[in-house]
Amino acid sequence: IYDPEPGTENDIGLIPLDDEKTYELYAKARTVAVFQVESSGMMDALRRMKPTCIEDIVALVALYRPGPMENIPQYCDVKNRRAERERLHPSIDHILDETQGIIVYQEQVMQIAQEMAGYSLGGADLLRRAMGKKIQEAMDAERPKFIAGAKEHGVDDKKALEVWNLLDKFANYGFNKSHAAAYAVVSYQTAWLKANHPVEFMAGVMNCDLHLTDKLSVYAEEVRRGLDLEIVPPCVNRSEATFSVRDGKLVYALGALKNVGIEAMRLIVDGRGDKPFATVFDLARRVDLKKIGKRPMEMLARAGAFDQLDPNRHRIFRSLDALTAYSAAIHEQRESNQVSLFGDAGDDLPEPRLVPVDDWLPNERLAEEQTAIGFYLSGHPLDDYAAALKRKGLMTLAELQVKAEAEGAAIGRVGVIVSALQERKSGRGTRFFRMNISDPTGQVSGMALFPDDFETVRKVFEKTTQVVMTLEARFNEGQFDPIARSVAPIDGVVTAGSAAGLNVMVDSPEAAGVIQSVLSRFRDDGSVKMKGPVRIIALSVPLPDDATQDVAVDIGDGWPVGPQIKGALKSLPGVVLVEDA
Repeated sequence: IYDPEPGTENDIGLIPLDDEKTYELYAKARTVAVFQVESSGMMDALRRMKPTCIEDIVALVALYRPGPMENIPQYCDVKNRRAERERLHPSIDHILDETQGIIVYQEQVMQIAQEMAGYSLGGADLLRRAMGKKIQEAMDAERPKFIAGAKEHGVDDKKALEVWNLLDKFANYGFNKSHAAAYAVVSYQTAWLKANHPVEFMAGVMNCDLHLTDKLSVYAEEVRRGLDLEIVPPCVNRSEATFSVRDGKLVYALGALKNVGIEAMRLIVDGRGDKPFATVFDLARRVDLKKIGKRPMEMLARAGAFDQLDPNRHRIFRSLDALTAYSAAIHEQRESNQVSLFGDAGDDLPEPRLVPVDDWLPNERLAEEQTAIGFYLSGHPLDDYAAALKRKGLMTLAELQVKAEAEGAAIGRVGVIVSALQERKSGRGTRFFRMNISDPTGQVSGMALFPDDFETVRKVFEKTTQVVMTLEARFNEGQFDPIARSVAPIDGVVTAGSAAGLNVMVDSPEAAGVIQSVLSRFRDDGSVKMKGPVRIIALSVPLPDDATQDVAVDIGDGWPVGPQIKGALKSLPGVVLVEDA
């Protein structure tokens, strides 16, 4: 995935530990996929700490555990000069300089025992072991020895007891610095890779979780929105079996599609070699599609992996049986060593006729793509609703998140798609929903909805997954964590108080028939609420005197005219523009 520049050493152990870009990444908590620090709590701690050196990462790894976590705010405030450091005693303060005056490591305990109480190195190690094994009897036996030793070194009993009590408390959660450092260095190395080679790093991470769709969805979101990098969709001519990098872009892996085997995808890559496939028939001649299998071929078609060979995904999907039979016949001839008068074995076999069907409409394409990939990659079903929702004063998930982050909390109405819907019961027996939501700007996993009227909301979800939600958003440990308060069908919100009608501009006479065909498909669909008149406007129609004129034709009332229909019409050949009437 990544080749170092000529002359540089390909050794992660040689990277600099003072890289500015890496610490900026830590400080902004852009740590999705970074070892040890990708949880919401760690991200919150990073934002507060704003690390500037490897010692900060070592300390955070040691502190982020039950018990010492209570010291994280103090560490962050002292480091960033929002609070004064507490000093224990001049004889030991220097030991705690690297941890902002807080006892964090077992090694510090050993040094304190040596410096303040005169312990030998062996005696200090026995104290460390007692702490490590959490043996209170052993700790209690050490207390008189510590206080007596401190007194001999000029420390009064009161201060010695105060320090001992801190050490005794520390025994409940003491952590070895060498362990923390080992974790922190690996964390830094992954952060360095992400900060300096983001696309290569994310490709490597996604290859580690090739078959975990939920994780791939999070990583893809990070690539597109967090890192502002482009993802090349699955393609039989550009993709490898695993995630790869080309021209600074992350190329989606064929093997990451659902229900495909990575070895089957390697057959396609091997068959392609250095020469891209020219047509689906060329693919069938060079790769034995029977060995790929019907289900993987369907997933490839759904995901748009054949788009370079034929942009009509529906036609390819419906023609897979014919293509597979054609491929099998060719490869059977080759294996039987039959010789053809027309060249290579199988070259004389006629190419099958592809099923003549219209392509899936945009929302259908996205639904099929989501089936194959596990999430929306090339677009979002609510893309066509964006303008209408904005006119109604609704927010996007990204806008709500920005407002909540700036103000601490925010409430807003957002148009979303609901997925992975589950009905749950709380410990008190209250019924609620758990779900994932998404819009064109982001996604939220595992969100809860506690409706006042459970059955009414359930009926909404039974009819549609495209809804408008009132969300109460807040930041929980630095993580955007909204809760839904109400739900309504999105079409009802969009159509309320709106005049309905469409003007469709075309530059081809054949487009009119296709438009009516698409409108007819949706006319009897009960889920489409927004209906009205449609006018087709033919642009620049030639007149006898060599002039041109736009010609408008009303095709009647009662047609579906919502945002989803506008999106479907825009995708048709010959359609130039679709406007609200």
